[in-house]
Amino acid sequence: MKLIEKEIGTLFIGTVSKLYGDVEDLKEVQIQATKEEKFGDYQTNFAMINSKILKSNPRQIAENIKENFVANKIINKIEIAGPGFINIFLNKEYLAEKIEKIGNEDFDFSFLNREGQVIIDYSSPNLAKRMHIGHLRSTVIGDSIKRIYKYLGYNVIGDNHIGDWGTPFGKLMVAYERWLDKENYKKNPVDELERIYVKFANEVELDPSLEDLAREEIAKTQAGDLDKIKLWKEILTATLEENEKLYKKMDISFDTYYGESHYNEMMPKVIDELKEKKLVRVEEGATFVFFDESENLYPCIVQKKDGAFLYSTSDLATIQFKRNTYNINKMIYVTDERQQDHFRQVFKISDMLGWTDEKVHIWFGIMRFADGIFSSRKGNVIKLSDLLDEAISRAYNTVNEKNPTLSQEEKENIAEVVGIGAVKYADLSQNRQSAVVFEWDKALAFEGNTAPYLQYAYARIQSMLRKAKEDNIELNGKIQLEDSLEKNLALALLEFPNAILNSASTYKPNLIADYLFETAKKFNTFYNNLPILRAETEDLIKSRLILSDKVAKVLKEGLNLLGIKTVDRM
Repeated sequence: MKLIEKEIGTLFIGTVSKLYGDVEDLKEVQIQATKEEKFGDYQTNFAMINSKILKSNPRQIAENIKENFVANKIINKIEIAGPGFINIFLNKEYLAEKIEKIGNEDFDFSFLNREGQVIIDYSSPNLAKRMHIGHLRSTVIGDSIKRIYKYLGYNVIGDNHIGDWGTPFGKLMVAYERWLDKENYKKNPVDELERIYVKFANEVELDPSLEDLAREEIAKTQAGDLDKIKLWKEILTATLEENEKLYKKMDISFDTYYGESHYNEMMPKVIDELKEKKLVRVEEGATFVFFDESENLYPCIVQKKDGAFLYSTSDLATIQFKRNTYNINKMIYVTDERQQDHFRQVFKISDMLGWTDEKVHIWFGIMRFADGIFSSRKGNVIKLSDLLDEAISRAYNTVNEKNPTLSQEEKENIAEVVGIGAVKYADLSQNRQSAVVFEWDKALAFEGNTAPYLQYAYARIQSMLRKAKEDNIELNGKIQLEDSLEKNLALALLEFPNAILNSASTYKPNLIADYLFETAKKFNTFYNNLPILRAETEDLIKSRLILSDKVAKVLKEGLNLLGIKTVDRM
């Protein structure tokens, strides 16, 4: 289904061509939904932004367009406002036809450049410990961006660039040899690994030489020591299995799991290429890349004097691998705000190497307690699994109170969908660049601008549709948009693809959340003020049911783009 703005824009181009011929450098027609009914349904500042190119007064251009507008079935009338704004009023019949296509035809996003693959790097926890709520943001934001780009028709690759090769593993190896409780490890390996990791952090304050031992252990592993590799794989397998259970529970999946270890043998080649292109300098034994002063970047170390590589080297090897493996459309990295300078350095170095594919760092504000940042070393984290379990438990209590007659299986299913949806939405509904202070009640709220509010609106519509089916009412009529509440709701539904496009271009899922919340509020106003199943005529009943069904389809699709499921009853 062609986007309504594109259809209106085509009409404007046709009229302008008729009036002025094929004008070079004409600025694109920008059609926007109006915020007030008195200004029509859509409007454009086309005449104003093109007045110099068309060498005419913008008000006069607008009047000419109005008087000579090409015949069509889309626009009912045009009005001119102010210095040359063009207000557009749609034909109700055309609007109804567009609404009827929702759910039956896909939106047409063919105007996008979708060649090649979009590779999204997200979640990326360090292994050997459980994921905590500090990992939530990268995981759900990255998953949502992946879903959004897939919906737009891109070929998307989701990569979990797991931390499986750094100094934390060296620390664990030291702790494993010294303090492991074998019985506890046998029963619950990840719990025991977390315990000894925290113990290492406490012990190193008393004995700093433990840090040197940790570096030695990981150096042996990276050099291929068989015993160390065996232990590394053991720790890796235990935590990957634990993480997979959590991802599955959250309905999150990845196409690849290329951890840091995958790039170990590629990093020396990156250094060789940097040296070959004379992009590095060696100072005091360490290898640096320096930047032009205008870049306002610190020099980047790509190899330590002991020969060890850094995250910068690993990320450069990652870019090189992706370039050799995929036909890249763009590479997206979803991490917290503290890595902004790191990725600016890495992206700049890759450009200096001639690897100029589009690269985007999607950073987000850190989630923290009111009194500080989460830290596995300090042991002050809330496990992500505990957060989800608490959300599900609270949702179950609410469902059990409001719908005690539902089966146990249905209560548990609703509780899981609503609970996990509440956690995801509490994060995704916020501007990703804002810092988030974690509060239990806020994260698990079920009222206001929340997932349960949207899920309930969807379930309410499903309840109406079930009642209509029981009354033998078939959804085979035509949509009527005589009341302003009906028309406003219809116009809101047609803005769905624009919300998705805006979200994709800014990498902000909260724009979809904002759209869904506003649309759900419009539906509830419509529902509370106009009779639906008790409307005056059968045709009107069918019309309002069909319109409600289209709202449900948009809510379901929009929530799915946020990784949130729906249920038919709550």
